[in-house]
Amino acid sequence: MTEKDDLKKEKKGRGKCKEVFGYPISIFFIIVNEFCERFSYYGMRAVLVLYFKYFLRWDDDLAISIYHTFVAFCYLTPILGAIVADSWLGKFKTIIYLSIVYAIGQVAMAVSAIHDITDSDRDGTPDNLTFHIVLSMVGLLLIALGTGGIKPCVAAFGGDQFGDHQEKQRRTFFSVFYLCINGGSLLSTIITPILRAQDCGIHSKSKCYSLAFGVPAALMVVALVVFIMGSGMYYKAKPEGNIMLKVSKCIGFAIKNRYKHRSKQYPKKEHWMDWAEEKYDKLLIAQIKIALRVLFLYIPLPMFWTLFDQKGSRWTLQATTMDGNFGSIVIQPDQMQTINPILILTLVPVMDSLIYPLIKKCGLNFTPLKKMTVGMILAALAFVSAAVVQLQIDKTLPDFPSESQSQLKLLNMGNTPITVQLPGIDPLNLPGAQASEEYFQFESEQIPVSIISPSVTKHVLLTKGERQTLLIPSAVNDEWQLAYDLTYKPQEGNNEIRFINGMSEPVNISSASVQFGLINPFHYSNYSQIKNGRATFTLQSGSQSCEYSKDFGFGGSYTFFIPSTLTFGPSCQESITETVDIKPNSVHMALQIPQYFLITAGEVMFSVTGLEFSYSQAPSNMKSVLQAGWLLTNAVGNFIVLIVAEIAKLPKQWTEYILFASLLVAVCIIFSIMASFYTYIDPTEIEAQFKKKVNEDDDDDEDDKKKELQKSELKMEKRDSVSSSDEDNKSDQTSM
Repeated sequence: MTEKDDLKKEKKGRGKCKEVFGYPISIFFIIVNEFCERFSYYGMRAVLVLYFKYFLRWDDDLAISIYHTFVAFCYLTPILGAIVADSWLGKFKTIIYLSIVYAIGQVAMAVSAIHDITDSDRDGTPDNLTFHIVLSMVGLLLIALGTGGIKPCVAAFGGDQFGDHQEKQRRTFFSVFYLCINGGSLLSTIITPILRAQDCGIHSKSKCYSLAFGVPAALMVVALVVFIMGSGMYYKAKPEGNIMLKVSKCIGFAIKNRYKHRSKQYPKKEHWMDWAEEKYDKLLIAQIKIALRVLFLYIPLPMFWTLFDQKGSRWTLQATTMDGNFGSIVIQPDQMQTINPILILTLVPVMDSLIYPLIKKCGLNFTPLKKMTVGMILAALAFVSAAVVQLQIDKTLPDFPSESQSQLKLLNMGNTPITVQLPGIDPLNLPGAQASEEYFQFESEQIPVSIISPSVTKHVLLTKGERQTLLIPSAVNDEWQLAYDLTYKPQEGNNEIRFINGMSEPVNISSASVQFGLINPFHYSNYSQIKNGRATFTLQSGSQSCEYSKDFGFGGSYTFFIPSTLTFGPSCQESITETVDIKPNSVHMALQIPQYFLITAGEVMFSVTGLEFSYSQAPSNMKSVLQAGWLLTNAVGNFIVLIVAEIAKLPKQWTEYILFASLLVAVCIIFSIMASFYTYIDPTEIEAQFKKKVNEDDDDDEDDKKKELQKSELKMEKRDSVSSSDEDNKSDQTSM
């Protein structure tokens, strides 16, 4: 059977599945599969950077580096997936096999987040981090291979299910397919952060990263099962070879051949790709030339993705230092990413139906490359906005001591005011049962602390790099104590609190979520974590008790002092003294909305337009090549994050935001210059003209061959006539 017969047979096989409202039933399995897979991927990715920071206890830079390395690999593996599907396994088998790999990776991530596996001391944190790190890295590698490998296959496999008579349905399918991607992303970025914020565990409770990863893992298993269920209904095209490999070989041959003929004795070619004419078809070479013109414009594009993908890393970490209280709703830091898919679903139709037509009516020629340039500028402005927000956050962050400094706060545990003299500081009046409002900073390791009345001076030994509170008893001649305070901002938006007992009898303190235990007279408890919201504490001494309540925000540290004058009763609200050691987050998360709006508007103008431009300028058989090139720019962009952050080492986060914005503006200028030299073409028309020219050349060659054949036949006839006359003469002579 010939290739043409095979092709006809395959075309007849398309669209033969049972239909519902004109659509093949098989595509409903593909739609559900895509929704579940996108939920799985974006749900896992939403909480990933916080998992690195709070569960694996990595610093911000390492967490961001691994996050962007993972994202980069997710955009590199589609090239491998496309080659495997087109050249070896076919789309169906590639999706099945890599989905299995994908599901195993998600399960590995969920298991790696179970702290009880290595939490031998049952304090809520894993003791053997190596186990969790290795398992999570294996999981991420499998996920990158799975999600990237099936990325180029699923949409194309769905398109294969439609026959030639279902062109309208095929277009609708791709629209619904895109909607499922954003729908899965939207729901997952809402749900998985909520799951992460829950407390779970077998022996001890901690943030439920295992559940936040477990639900995406379950959705990936569902995606795989649903896809397999439709197996008998699918049209499965056979692998036909991958154009990317063919293009790569052709370009490689052209470069190699050009290098061989580099001496001046060989005539120059019009284009370096023309050196491949010895081995490859002229039409293919012409198509590669067209594709290379577009790929050349891709060179500056990775810088956009460098900024764009930081919304899942740096911006999420920025949100952890902000106030997420929106009244009746509390937004988790990793839920702010939800704004992106919501705005995409809103801005795409607004841009297409309102903004672009309005610009056109104004007489402006808003070409695709100009739209992409504006998109890059908007992304740069988004990072300027992020820098402004970061400056506001920095104003509220505590100034912790350096390794050569110490900070000290004073607490008067007595009931009468005292005046305290510290070196280099004006005399400080401390009311009874009150603490100083701020910390005092010292370079010396030992300082004299004097009380003016009654006159008492004691030398206090401070610890370098630490914050401490000096507990001054009511009998100032008694022993003074130093309590160590926090030297870090409380993590994950929680609050760190402790109690100091100024009574002459022990007090037991408890709440619904925390047991502080028995605190002895003139001693203090350890810090314990309290979530945001209202918390009620029960203070009990013997048979007496009372309750104290407070509304907590995000990321604050508090010391509560129980004075000796405390009277037990239904409430001790007015008796207990509150000291704020670290102020709670006061910059609201709503301030991130402008930067999310700008980056999403930039994405719509840059990404959507860029893909449209690439497809319109690509030859018919080069669209997958440009798709691979586009994904490669995303991967390179994520690697640039690592390089710039490592080289720059800027002390302030806002300066890093400005640096990235400046780099994108510089790249944007270069891109606009490159774009100004680009001439828009119609590849279909050029291909048609080229084919026509090739056919004409072939016709001319055939005419030439026919003429030569006619000439040779004429010569043969002349030769035959001459030879026959010679033979007649010979016969005449013989007869004579």
